[in-house]
Amino acid sequence: MQTTNLEHLSAADAQTVLACLPERIRIALLARAASIEYPIEAVVEMALASFLDSEALGFADCQPGRGQ
Repeated sequence: MQTTNLEHLSAADAQTVLACLPERIRIALLARAASIEYPIEAVVEMALASFLDSEALGFADCQPGRGQ
C-alpha cells in the first residue's frame, strides 16, 4: 500500500483493505458508508480506529488503550 497522507487512508488503500476482508465484513462496511454518505476510506479508517480506541473518530484521534 502506498499512501501520500500519513493521517488518513487513501481511496486506493481502502480498496486494498476491503479486498482482503471477508465478504460479509466488506459488504457491511460498504453499506455503512452508503447509509451515512461517507467515503469508504473514512469508514474503513473509523472502523479500524474504533477497534483500537473506542473514543477515536479516526486514526488521527486514535490512542490505543485509551478507550478500554
